[in-house]
Amino acid sequence: MSEQKINETEMIAYIVDQTGVSEEGIKLVLKHEQAFIAAAAKKPGSTIELDGDELVDYVVAQKDVKLNELEIENVLDSEMAYLIDKGFAGYED
Repeated sequence: MSEQKINETEMIAYIVDQTGVSEEGIKLVLKHEQAFIAAAAKKPGSTIELDGDELVDYVVAQKDVKLNELEIENVLDSEMAYLIDKGFAGYED
């Protein structure tokens, strides 16, 4: 993967363009996604395993998130598409 830094402004603009979700809504989803990942990182083991459905359920359950489940999935899918396109992420088999 790439050693360059993620341009968060560019990524959020990409997600807005792809989903039509507000910048504020996207930032909330990404904030809660980071909290979910941080909690998963504290579990024993050398790898972090994430379940997309569990992540969406976690974000939906947050009181400050006003987006519906489909909007949250679209934000997360668009984020992943951006990260893959820029060489920051990939899927593991």
